Amino acid sequence: MNVKSRHHLRSDAVSEIREALAERLGVDLEGDSFELVELTDSPFDLVLVDGNPDVLYYDGDGGDREPFLTVRGANDHPPERGVVTVDAGAVSFVSDGADVMRPGITEADDSIAEGDLVAVAEETHRKVLGVGRALVDGAEMAGDSGKVVKSLHHVGDDLYEFSI
Repeated sequence: MNVKSRHHLRSDAVSEIREALAERLGVDLEGDSFELVELTDSPFDLVLVDGNPDVLYYDGDGGDREPFLTVRGANDHPPERGVVTVDAGAVSFVSDGADVMRPGITEADDSIAEGDLVAVAEETHRKVLGVGRALVDGAEMAGDSGKVVKSLHHVGDDLYEFSI
């Protein structure tokens, strides 16, 4: 992964990030410095908060970009909403970037709507293992079969290992 450009965000862009994360995840993201890092070979743009890779911009519906926490950001600033919890049997699969299947889900936030970005956490320690896009509403996630979260970013991928 190579850096295309890097610059500090304006206060209105920082406010948009903070508001989006507060609304979607219940996260109060504090920081003195917000820096956008555009990557050449990635569909994501990274935001460093006080030098930490805490936020990514994901491509949303209609071509707009949605700010959401990275795996590291979600573990540093645990989300209160928008979380899908998986059992121990799913941990290795999710950590390797697999999409989340219904049988591995122990809990899902009912406020999740199809198409929302979600944090995928393991049930024992509540550590976030991945970030994905919900393929169904939160109330429909638990069950016997079927894919319910498309993996976008996970522990150990290039973005997780990225450093400046």
